[in-house]
Amino acid sequence: MRRCVRGILVVLALCGSLVPAVSARAAESGPAAPVPLERLFDNSAVSDDGRPAEADFDGAGASLSARDLAAAGWTPGRTLTVQGARLTWPKRQPGEPDNVRAAGQDVRVTGRGDALAFLVAGTAGADVGGAGTIGYADGTRSGYRLTAPDWRTGPLATKAVALPHINTPVGQLAERARLYVVTVPLAPGRAVASVRLPRAAGLHVFAVSVRTATQGWTGSWTTATGGYAAVGPWTDRTLRLVVHTSAGGPRVRVRFDNTFAAAPVRIGSATVAVRASGAASRGAPVPLSFGGAAGVEIPAGAQAYSDPLGFAVPADTDLLVSFHLPGPVPAAPVHRLAQQRSYVSESGDHAADGSAGAYTSVIGSWPLLAGVDVGGGPGSVVLLGDSITDGDKSTVDANRRWPDVLAGRLLRQHAVPRYGVLNQGISGNRVVSDRYPGDGVSTDTAGVSALHRFDRDVLAQPSARTAVVFEGVNDLRWDASAQQVIAGLREIAARGHARGLKMLAATILPCEGEARCTAAVDAERGAVNEWIRGGGVFDGVLDFDAVVRDPQRPSRMLPAYDSGDHLHPGDAGLAALADSVDLRLLKP
Repeated sequence: MRRCVRGILVVLALCGSLVPAVSARAAESGPAAPVPLERLFDNSAVSDDGRPAEADFDGAGASLSARDLAAAGWTPGRTLTVQGARLTWPKRQPGEPDNVRAAGQDVRVTGRGDALAFLVAGTAGADVGGAGTIGYADGTRSGYRLTAPDWRTGPLATKAVALPHINTPVGQLAERARLYVVTVPLAPGRAVASVRLPRAAGLHVFAVSVRTATQGWTGSWTTATGGYAAVGPWTDRTLRLVVHTSAGGPRVRVRFDNTFAAAPVRIGSATVAVRASGAASRGAPVPLSFGGAAGVEIPAGAQAYSDPLGFAVPADTDLLVSFHLPGPVPAAPVHRLAQQRSYVSESGDHAADGSAGAYTSVIGSWPLLAGVDVGGGPGSVVLLGDSITDGDKSTVDANRRWPDVLAGRLLRQHAVPRYGVLNQGISGNRVVSDRYPGDGVSTDTAGVSALHRFDRDVLAQPSARTAVVFEGVNDLRWDASAQQVIAGLREIAARGHARGLKMLAATILPCEGEARCTAAVDAERGAVNEWIRGGGVFDGVLDFDAVVRDPQRPSRMLPAYDSGDHLHPGDAGLAALADSVDLRLLKP
């Protein structure tokens, strides 16, 4: 026995003596070359419902349900587009390693774009994150910070997808599991070669890619998803949505968003046309394609861009975007207040119809469709707002929202580029609190907070140059303090600046006479406006309060601008807001 122990000690001593030499050789050879993320997978997050013990995502035996992922359309190897970034769900079977626990690994990532996108989740019971570095093809590097919300407790308002169950060795729990897409800025114009992940216990990375979808396009029209609402239900119906362009161009693509959804939705076919009148087109509608196919299935929480189409999009013109829903579609992501009549057909695929005959129903919302982009152009200005930006109380079908009037001004001048104008107003929206909770079918379509939707509705827009933030009155009317609104606006400005956007803020309008606009609310409004005018955070101020207030009674709107509810300007007031904008401020 003594001889055996002595022999073991000798072997250990010899091994110990080799370590410094091995370490020295490793140091001489330098760090390992970056490798694709899937070669680094060291954790299993997904289990078969019948064999839950085969995966252990969080170190306590819990895991994601493979059946739930499939029901959401997140199948192994499928490429998903979220926030404009294409990310591939790992091509792994349940129980196989399908994610990386971030620990400073060097990952090969290539491409040129505006942001690096990560598909992530945390398993530490709270947000978890750390600092990493991005390596570029020219040898330079930049730092970033990645934070992943927890997969069981993180906000539903910002998740990419939520699954209805969590698998555990003792049974399945009816508890929401969340996955998130988080983006970080890239150095402009540089080609990415690699990324070093943070060292952060509990931070799991499923996929990473360079977001390139915004390059070469100008946003001409967009709308923000306010919630996931009951519709129809529609089965074998065609929707013909009327949208009004700002910038024009020689090519077009459209974007459908299945935001907040729990299940995939199928677009059977889609077309685009210039509108003649009503639901009738000027000329035959032109088919759109998706990866060369006539239709597309959009997974829960994801987006679909149509293929680029050579189609002359006029500026300042109504388009008809028609798409067939083979169905059934009982609920959909919607923008509720379109201030524009659109159409639903009788049974059948009528996307290619030039006539209006099959379109027998009218709707006043925009379901599923979220963007129309044109090729080339100077980029876009994004207007993040509430019902005043949304055009509440403006004339229906007349395009008299203040963003429409602003777009018209840009088209009629040559002093600054003729930017696309993207209206991301949502009626009822707030800066710091969610109206729609971010998950499930809801009757409230006032959206998640500006803070929670900023990445999707502003940073992910095509070639965004400048953003205008015009929100806060709803927060104040529902008991938020001026300091809370200011803190939210400050964070939005910082996040925009980090992505290279020029950030402008508009002052909050007076609303005396509306039931919730008390003297106390007006005092808080004054404090927010004073802070905005004080400068130092935003790059410029649009003093909309000064434009519409009654000089004799500054807490209320001039009657000539008031729609009659004392909260929303009418057509004249909205035009006054747009006409007051110094267009030079929009230029980056």
